[in-house]
Amino acid sequence: MPLPEEPNAIPATGESGRRVSRKTVLRAAAALGAAPLLIGAPVALARDRTGPAGATLAPTPDCHDGDGPTVEQMEGPYFKPNSPLRDSLVTSGTPGTRLTVTGYVFGRGCRPIPGVLIDFWQADHAGAYDNSGYRFRGHQFSTAQGSFSLTTIVPGLYPGRTRHLHVKLQAPGRRVVTTQLYFPGEPRNNTDSLFDSRLLMNLRQAGPGQEGTFDFVLDVPQDPTTPPTTPPPTTPPTGTWTAGRAYRAGDGATYAGLAYRCLQAHTAVAGWEPPNVPALWQRL
Repeated sequence: MPLPEEPNAIPATGESGRRVSRKTVLRAAAALGAAPLLIGAPVALARDRTGPAGATLAPTPDCHDGDGPTVEQMEGPYFKPNSPLRDSLVTSGTPGTRLTVTGYVFGRGCRPIPGVLIDFWQADHAGAYDNSGYRFRGHQFSTAQGSFSLTTIVPGLYPGRTRHLHVKLQAPGRRVVTTQLYFPGEPRNNTDSLFDSRLLMNLRQAGPGQEGTFDFVLDVPQDPTTPPTTPPPTTPPTGTWTAGRAYRAGDGATYAGLAYRCLQAHTAVAGWEPPNVPALWQRL
């Protein structure tokens, strides 16, 4: 049985002096059962940037409706590197209530970010993590439109925590962001010391399963006047792959005696070595 995860030092929602946005209020209400998300009272999403009479707002320094980037939370004791590249964590025989989570990854200008590495992990229907294998663990990359889709199950409960999904995100060339996603209407939301209403998914019933949506916002500047960069040409290997090093598209590196070419800019992270992430590295 998993042990309770330790609280971290993230400020609580509603901290004195913090400006509370419309989305934060909606999510706080949802946590208390005042906003029935399953029956048509959705939490605001980053993609919902419309003004009076549906007029589209111009990009602003902060995405959403006044909130900053997605709130970060602790990794917890059950993260494992080297997760498989996949967007479905279930098979036809997997027990549990089916859950599909979809959304987008945006930068600070409310424009989608393609190629973001998104790593999910969670407990099974009984509240247990697979620490010897990779059940309910997997990573994917946001599409050219910045979207993602995860097929999984609703995680079970275990002592000390409410229901949640763990997530790590890394935009090309940026640092890793770690957070968690929560379920509206859960009784334990009120007693879990890590719960943050800003991380509530928008959830609805879909037949026997559930469908959730959440838009991540990363602290990535987006200047609409900046033209897209052209990847540098392929270069021969320039050294051994090293965690923490920033690689550009076209950079070369060796790992375990084999040569690889970087396919998209990113900062290397332990667990995402070249043979493990074919979307980032091509073997030469």
